[in-house]
Amino acid sequence: MNSNILQKYRQEYKPLVPNILKDLFSVTLVKGEATAPEKDVEEVKKLFPRTFGQPVIAGKAENKKSSTSQSLRVGVVFSGGQAAGGHNVICGLLDALKTFNKESTLFGFLEGPGGIVAGKYKEITLETLSAYRNQGGFDLIGSGRTKIETTEQLEAARKICNELKLDGLVIIGGDDSNTNAAILAEFFLQNDCKTRVIGVPKTIDGDLKNSFIDISFGFDTASKVYSEMIGNIERDALSAKKYYHFIKLMGRSASHIALECALSTCPNITIIGEEVSHKKQTLSSLVNEIANVVAQRAEKGKNYGVILVPEGLIEFIPEIHVLISELNRLPGLSSEEAPKKLSEAAKNCFLSLPVDIQKQLLLDRDPHGNVQVSLIETERLLMEKVSQELEARKQKGTYKGKFSALNHFLGYEGRCSYPSNFDAHYCYSLGLTATLLILSGFTGYMAYVKNLAGPIENWEIGGVPTTMFLNIEERKGKRKPVIEKALVELDGQAFAFFAKQRKKWEIEDCYAYPGPIQFFGERSLTDVVPISLTLEAKKH
Repeated sequence: MNSNILQKYRQEYKPLVPNILKDLFSVTLVKGEATAPEKDVEEVKKLFPRTFGQPVIAGKAENKKSSTSQSLRVGVVFSGGQAAGGHNVICGLLDALKTFNKESTLFGFLEGPGGIVAGKYKEITLETLSAYRNQGGFDLIGSGRTKIETTEQLEAARKICNELKLDGLVIIGGDDSNTNAAILAEFFLQNDCKTRVIGVPKTIDGDLKNSFIDISFGFDTASKVYSEMIGNIERDALSAKKYYHFIKLMGRSASHIALECALSTCPNITIIGEEVSHKKQTLSSLVNEIANVVAQRAEKGKNYGVILVPEGLIEFIPEIHVLISELNRLPGLSSEEAPKKLSEAAKNCFLSLPVDIQKQLLLDRDPHGNVQVSLIETERLLMEKVSQELEARKQKGTYKGKFSALNHFLGYEGRCSYPSNFDAHYCYSLGLTATLLILSGFTGYMAYVKNLAGPIENWEIGGVPTTMFLNIEERKGKRKPVIEKALVELDGQAFAFFAKQRKKWEIEDCYAYPGPIQFFGERSLTDVVPISLTLEAKKH
């Protein structure tokens, strides 16, 4: 691996850890009360009889003498899309394993969960890992989206874990990956496999969060990368004064990234999909809302601006949500067949959309059988509709401004950056915590590090049973356990703060320019926590 100065600097950087993790031998994991999911309790209990109802685990520091523990053999796998900080989870894992016993071994399964089924792996050593400390990407072992769910796949996973004599398997992934981890943990217990399964919360979308998971790792880094780019585009808009920039931001279902970037950059308009759904806004009303702001700015001689659009917006617009729901049940339709198979309301919605958008709605489905909203150019749809609305107003003499628009999609650019200091610290602590859970014999848990908005030394660690967050949803015509995605809370502090500011941002140019991620200097110490996380912490 070729290295430049910054790369070498990051490789040598030592992540900070909370006080409780400074002496791993002093950590005791204490059991709390039994847990249960909020919904579908009996169905979840039936599917997970061995792991259902397990207690929450909290880390406590005790005055214990350091001693060498048993050697462990542990496997690790990246599952799903990349997120900055993944390599630091593995660093934390291996460092903890070697701290407890230098004879411990870590195996990395290659190219995602499919590597477990196929038995493709490599040993990860301290020497190998040295080049990946505080680096972006998942290229140490690769990732993939294979779901281990059939009996044959589960049995293949059990077989390879037995062959490698694994004490633990750490699955680094999002909501679906951690659901998969829960299924594996249950299957292993039912089939006398000693491998304990621990999940680690990863996704840049920020939609894997709950009372124990403050935020998934990768969210902070991605938001900072996108915010730098948005700030650059805002500066360009203010300089050229002739374009509206419609910027779609990654976030498959939730609008957390759009909200965080808005708080960082103060654009003219930020659409929050959850608010659109709550207000039951139609596409027409949303277009009118944007057009009204454009018209008001034009009256002040401002024929430019920046508009943030969450990737999952299209599913929150009521009439399009109905259309997508029907299309999800009717895969493989052509543009000619679709109108004949859809209900009257869905057909009318489909035919009202530009031909390119119609085709994008009918593209190959994602692994869950759903329409791939990331491939739908929602920002271009809004651009075209707003342009048409403004042209109609111009014909009526109610709009005299100019409207030229450019579209952008900020997605993959944010997934593999150098992790921010926040993600570097957070991920390393998650890796240390996962090792503690395995060493203590727990399975079917997600590792957590919480109170992240506070000083690092006060962060708390532990494990939460994955079954606590499962509910049952219909996937491909079958009822399956899933972790429900956490959406933007419209009654939360972060959204409330945004809502108070946005009217001012619409007309005035309040743009903020965060610039690149800071790794050292004053800002690296004071500006490390996501803004939305800091705001939400205030309610407590």
